[in-house]
Amino acid sequence: MREGGYLVAYQALYRVWRPKNLEDVVGQSHITRTLQNSLQQEKFSHAYLFSGPRGTGKTSAAKIMAKAINCKRAPVSEPCHECEACKGISDGSIVDVVEIDAASNNGVDEIRYIREHVMASPRDVRYKVYIIDEVHMLSTGAFNALLKTLEEPPGHVMFILATTEPHKIPLTIASRCQRFDFKRISAEDLIERMRYILHEQGIDAEEEALQLISRAAEGGMRDALSLLDQASSFAEKTVTANDILAITGAVSQSFLGETIQALSTKDSAKAIQAADQLIRDGKDPLRFMEDIIYYLRDLLLYRTAPELNQILDRASVDDSFKALAEDITPSWLYEVIDILNKYHRDMKGSSHPKIYLELAFIHLSNHEKNNESSVAPGAEQGANHEELLQKIQHLEKEVERIKSDTSANTNVQSKQAPKPPARPERTPQPAMSSASMQKIEHLLEKASKQSLQELTSQWAEVMNLVKKESVPGHAWVSDSKPVAAFNEGLLLAFQNEMHRNMVDTKFRATVESAVEQVMKRPMQVFTLIEPEWEKIKSQYRERMEKEQPSLQEEAPPGDPIVDEAVKLVGEELIDVKEHN
Repeated sequence: MREGGYLVAYQALYRVWRPKNLEDVVGQSHITRTLQNSLQQEKFSHAYLFSGPRGTGKTSAAKIMAKAINCKRAPVSEPCHECEACKGISDGSIVDVVEIDAASNNGVDEIRYIREHVMASPRDVRYKVYIIDEVHMLSTGAFNALLKTLEEPPGHVMFILATTEPHKIPLTIASRCQRFDFKRISAEDLIERMRYILHEQGIDAEEEALQLISRAAEGGMRDALSLLDQASSFAEKTVTANDILAITGAVSQSFLGETIQALSTKDSAKAIQAADQLIRDGKDPLRFMEDIIYYLRDLLLYRTAPELNQILDRASVDDSFKALAEDITPSWLYEVIDILNKYHRDMKGSSHPKIYLELAFIHLSNHEKNNESSVAPGAEQGANHEELLQKIQHLEKEVERIKSDTSANTNVQSKQAPKPPARPERTPQPAMSSASMQKIEHLLEKASKQSLQELTSQWAEVMNLVKKESVPGHAWVSDSKPVAAFNEGLLLAFQNEMHRNMVDTKFRATVESAVEQVMKRPMQVFTLIEPEWEKIKSQYRERMEKEQPSLQEEAPPGDPIVDEAVKLVGEELIDVKEHN
């Protein structure tokens, strides 16, 4: 465009529509109202600290403040933009208003220059204003030099410090400033402002395109207007949603929904094809992973609180979104968000993020199957209601089996005698019946130390075979140890009743198969818990001592070496032999 023979440079939308008044600063009414009142009443401070995300109006508010306090019509809540002071500050001809970019001028020399000139009276206006943008970038020496000025500033000076990282500013500096925290601009405010600008500019845009821009801008007006400016140049007539997707590298909501649907139905081929198509279209895998995580978050929020659809980040509530939310359970969403978040961290440090994206999809496609086959001890605490019911049914069957064993092995007199009323137990674990204890004692008569030593020496190999066959089975059996063995069977003592029941109901055949492979003969597995074993062992010894008292009388006196060995490994593994 030429005007008067000169080429007039095009100005970006965010520069053309930069706020000129405090009331134009979108989404920061909690700050602009306070500043307007302080300007009107001339109760402004000598130093301000404006902090907040990029593109939220910090620097614009600082320049408006500089105009308002120097306006010829002051005190005013807004600058008039007509007097010489307002015009001079706008075009930069007034040297008393200085803007410093600390990101590129972070040395002590720049701050010393301010100290040397701060005492001099302003030349063209009433107040000198120093606006230091990205003030957190100043060096330690520069902060110390600035502190001296902030401690005792002259009455004709105002400092306005702007930063996106207020935590990096020394407390000695921050404590001498009035702090105002600018917040991210809401999607509604961003869209409303863009509608107004589009109307004034005569540009057409789809509503979905504006929503995509507001999500990509992440609460920054400057980012939103930059994207809108780029999209208006990219589009032919009307700015469409596809134009925004092409510019930002994001994907459509329908594409996200189809990908998540494929993952939830374990269609790994479709999910991986979606990832491949994404890369072929030039999209960023990291951005795609982030979009999926946010979309899953939106699904979870909608399932939890459907009335809060205004805080959804990547999704708009339509029929397909509602249908997908109904098909997916919250528990699946929890797990998938956690898994994808871990892969997203790995992708950030990888030179091949596409591979991690595909690995994540393959992992999720087989996630439930792996979960079902890799239950660890204690994992049932988080099981759902149906799983708990199944476990209760298994325990009931086990109780019935014990009852049947009891009835089959009791004598006629015990069958005819009435059963005494059951006494309440202090613990939830069922006590072993007298018939079962008699059965175990009968097995102990067949047991021998040699058989136990033979089994114990090869027990590690048995456990390895169990682990190869079933990882969960290995986890449950690890809670036990062999305490007795005979030619055709062995006895396992468990620390926990639940672990014992799981082995009895699900993994008994696995353990017996492993024992048979190692010991080269079939051996039946009998189980009990540790307290029951200690009781049975004690009763068995007492009975044997009564039946064979000569064994106790002929027992040699205790050997300290043997006693120490018993303490270390137990009597079952000790075999004492006398040598002449």
